Amino acid sequence: MLSCVYGVCYMIETQFEKRKNLICELVGDEQYVPMKEKELAAFMQVSPADRETFREVLRVLLAEGKIQLTKQGRYVKPDENRPVGTFISHAKGFGFVEIEGEEEDFYIPEDKTNGAFHMDRVQIAFLPGRRGGRREAEVVRILERGTKQLVGAYEQSQNFGFVIPDNGKIGTDIFVPKERSKGAVTGHKVVVELTSYGDESHKPEGRVVEILGHINDPGVDIMSIVRGYELPAEFGEKVLNQAGRTPDTVSEADRAGRMDLRDLQMVTIDGEDAKDLDDAVSLYRDEAGLFQLGVHIADVTNYVQENSALDWEALERGTSVYLVDRVIPMLPHKLSNGICSLNQGVDRLALSCLMTINEKGDVTDYEIAETVIRVDRRMSYTSVRKILEDRDEAERKEYETLVPMFEQMEELAALLRRKRHKRGSIDFDFAESKIILDQNGRPVEIRPYERNVATRMIEDFMLLANETVAQHFFWLETPFVYRTHEKPDPDKIKKLATFIRNFGYHIKQTGDEIHPKELQKLLDKIADTDEETLISRLTLRSMKQAKYTVECTGHFGLACQYYCHFTSPIRRYPDLQIHRIIKEQLRGKLSEERIKHYEEKLPEVAKHASKMERRAAEAERETDKLKKAEYMEERIGEIYDGVICGITQWGIYVELPNTVEGLIHVSTLAGDYFYYDEEACEMVGKETGIAYKLGQRVTIQVKGVDRLARTVDFEFPVQPDRI
Repeated sequence: MLSCVYGVCYMIETQFEKRKNLICELVGDEQYVPMKEKELAAFMQVSPADRETFREVLRVLLAEGKIQLTKQGRYVKPDENRPVGTFISHAKGFGFVEIEGEEEDFYIPEDKTNGAFHMDRVQIAFLPGRRGGRREAEVVRILERGTKQLVGAYEQSQNFGFVIPDNGKIGTDIFVPKERSKGAVTGHKVVVELTSYGDESHKPEGRVVEILGHINDPGVDIMSIVRGYELPAEFGEKVLNQAGRTPDTVSEADRAGRMDLRDLQMVTIDGEDAKDLDDAVSLYRDEAGLFQLGVHIADVTNYVQENSALDWEALERGTSVYLVDRVIPMLPHKLSNGICSLNQGVDRLALSCLMTINEKGDVTDYEIAETVIRVDRRMSYTSVRKILEDRDEAERKEYETLVPMFEQMEELAALLRRKRHKRGSIDFDFAESKIILDQNGRPVEIRPYERNVATRMIEDFMLLANETVAQHFFWLETPFVYRTHEKPDPDKIKKLATFIRNFGYHIKQTGDEIHPKELQKLLDKIADTDEETLISRLTLRSMKQAKYTVECTGHFGLACQYYCHFTSPIRRYPDLQIHRIIKEQLRGKLSEERIKHYEEKLPEVAKHASKMERRAAEAERETDKLKKAEYMEERIGEIYDGVICGITQWGIYVELPNTVEGLIHVSTLAGDYFYYDEEACEMVGKETGIAYKLGQRVTIQVKGVDRLARTVDFEFPVQPDRI
C-alpha cells in the first residue's frame, strides 16, 4: 500500500517538473507575449481544479529564478542582469549573495539588503565598483524566505522575551511576545518560528515552538546544532513501520539467481565502534599470479524499494551525519545495523565488483554481479595494523588463516597506490582528530585519528571499485550519478603559486591549466617539513568542492576520468541510487521508459545529495568546534606550542597539535602597531619590522573561550623568539 502511495507521489512530482519545464519553454519563446497568471492558465488550458497546483508551479519557478514577475504582474523570462541567488547575512548588517555556477559571490552593502534575511532566495541588480575583490550588488526582490525557524538562547523580560540566535551570521535578536514564549525562561535553548522578518524600525518577531532544555543541560548544545541545521533526528512512524517489516535473515527467494560467493574467504575491516558494515573485501592470487580482488557492497536496494517510505526518507536525508556524540543515520538501525549490515558468519545479499589485476596495478578484467556472501571475520583497523605493521604474534596467531590474505592485500594496495601516484592523484593526509566525551557529553580528550596500513588499504580498494563501476556505466551510456571534481580556479592557483614561492617551492602551469600531478609533486616536496600542514591546507582551499553530477566530467583530485560512489549505500543516497540502476541493467530491465525515468530524476537527486552532503559537513564541523571550545574552556591560562595557520587583518590564527585552532587578536599584540601585509600574508610591526608568518612555530597561552560562538582566543604569554 505504501509503495502505491509513494508511487503516486513520484508521479505527481514528475508532472510538476514537466509543467515547470513547459512554462519555462513558453515564457522563453521569442513569440511569447508577457501574461498574468489568469491569462497564462487560460492559455495553457489549466482546469479550475488544477489552479492551486499551477500557482505553486509559478511560485517555485519564481523562487528558482527561472521566470520573473513584472511590476504589472506579468510573467517574463529572467533578466540576465538580475540573477537569482541565496543571501548570506553578516552580523554587521551587510551580506553576500551566492549564485549557482558563479565562482565568486556578490557583496551586498548594508543599505542595499532591502529586508533580505539569512538564506533568502533573492534577485539582485549589479552596482558599479567592487568590495575586497567582490562585485557589488543590491537586493531588488525577495523571492522566497529561506529561514523559517532558528535556534537560540531565550532571554526573558517582564512583558516579552527575545531570542539570541546561535547562528553568528544573524546579527539581530528575535522579539517574542510573552504569550508566544511557551513558558521559556532565561537560559533556555529554544527553537523559534519566525512570524515577521522585521524592517528598518522593527526587529524580526517569532514564537517559541520547542524548548530544547537549559543551556547547561547535557546534550542540549549538540541538539541545538541538530535543530539549527534542520537535521532530521527521528524517523516517522511510516518509515519505522516499513523498516520493522524487513526480514532478519536472507530468504531462499532472495538468494535465487545470484552468484554464490559464500565459500570465498572475505572479511570486513572497520573501526571498532562501527555497526553498519556495508563493505567486505576478498583477495587471492590465481594460477597465473594475477590478483583477484572482490569488493562486496551490501545490497540495500533489495530492502529499500524505489518510491517507498524508506526510499523517500533516505532521499530527503541524502546522507548519514556523524556528529561528535551521535550518528544521525540515513536509514533506520533495523536496516543499517541488521539485514543490510555485512555481519560475520551470516548470509547477506551484495553487489560485488570482482576485479582481475596484473602486476602493474591495471584492471585487466572485471565483473559486476548480484551475489550472496558470508563474511568470515569482522576485523578492525587496529587488529589488521597489529598483524601487518606491528607483526604482533598474538594477533597473527588468532587470525592465522587470514594472515596470508592480509599480506597480499598490503602488497596489492601498495601497488594500486603507486599507480595512482604515478598518474597524479592528490593525497591530502591531514591530522584529523577524535574527540572523546564522558557520560555527560563533556570532552575529556582530543586525540589524533589514526590512519594506518589498514585504513589506507580499504581506501585503495574502494577507490578502485568506484572507478571500475563508473567507467563501466559511462561506456554503457546509461543515466548515472557520478562523483566529479572540477579543475581549480586559475586565479586561486596563481595565488597559491605566489605564496609558496616564499618557501622556495613552485608549481608549473600551462596557460591557465594545471595538472593534478603538479600539486601532488608539491605535496611530496613538503612532506615532513614545518610548512607541510599549512601548504597542504592552502592547496586544498585552492581547489573546488567535489559534487554529484549526471555528467562524467572527471575527478581532478584523483586524476581519473571516471569516478562514482558505489561503496556506501547504507549512508549515502547516490550509492543507493546507482545500485538500483546497476541491478536493472544486470537484469536487462533498463528499458527506454526506465532510461527516460532516470534522465528526469537523476539531475535533482545529484543536486540534492550534494546540498545535503554540504549541510552534514557543516554540522559535523560545528559540533567539533563546539566541543573543542568546551575542552579549552577548562585550560584557560595554560601554555602550548602551536603553528600559525592563518593571518588576517584582525589577527593571527594558531593551530595546536591536538587540532584546536585559536585567534590571537591584533589588538593584543604588544610592543608595536601591527598591520596585515596582504601580499606577503604576514602580520608586520610598523616600527620594529617584526613579522609573524604562516607556518611559524609559536608559543601561546589560552586567553578565553566563547562557547556560543565556538571560538577560542589565544595570546602570546611572553615575547616569542623572532626569526
